Amino acid sequence: MMKVSIIGTGRMGKALIEAAAPQIQNVIWGSRSIEKVDGLIKELGSEALPGSYDQALAADVIFHTLWFRDLLPWAKHNEEALKGKILVDICVPFTSDFSDLAIEWGTSAAEEIQQALPDTKVVGAFKNTFWKVFNQPVHQGIKSDVFVTSDDEGAKEMVMKLLQPLPFRFLDAGTLKNNRTIERMTLFSRELSQRYGHYPYVSWGLWGSDYKGLFSE
Repeated sequence: MMKVSIIGTGRMGKALIEAAAPQIQNVIWGSRSIEKVDGLIKELGSEALPGSYDQALAADVIFHTLWFRDLLPWAKHNEEALKGKILVDICVPFTSDFSDLAIEWGTSAAEEIQQALPDTKVVGAFKNTFWKVFNQPVHQGIKSDVFVTSDDEGAKEMVMKLLQPLPFRFLDAGTLKNNRTIERMTLFSRELSQRYGHYPYVSWGLWGSDYKGLFSE
């Protein structure tokens, strides 16, 4: 059985756990403090399993929910443990005041972590999805789209298949370089949603297609 873990106990970590744990068996929720994550699991009534960082890193597919400022040092520190694994990168590299991105135009967080981890298969997902959307991913009958990217087609397909039971529409969004656009779209959508008063309930959807996802219901 494929082992899956989620690392981090912030808003996105909690949102992913609440969405994934009922649908994916034996999801490990990894944290520096097993006591903290065990308490959160009980508080949420989650089916996730509490785990240490080492236990989370032993999974086959690892979702990280780290801030970009911590991401590359964390990746280099755990490079050996992450070899051969699939690492799902959900990070948008916001500046500390969320007014811009902390990287240049010609790259993305997903590409930076893939460069830092050449022996890890990096998959980008949920970068266009704010944590509040997990509470109601279907708006006016339309599922929130999640753009999934990777330079490894097999890893991308595996993650899309793994996530298929979740109440989103998962779209093959091509290679990692497309995160240059996706991450900046997310920055722009944050500004728009604040202006029109519905932040952080904001996501993106592709109109004009009846495509239901990788697997038809």
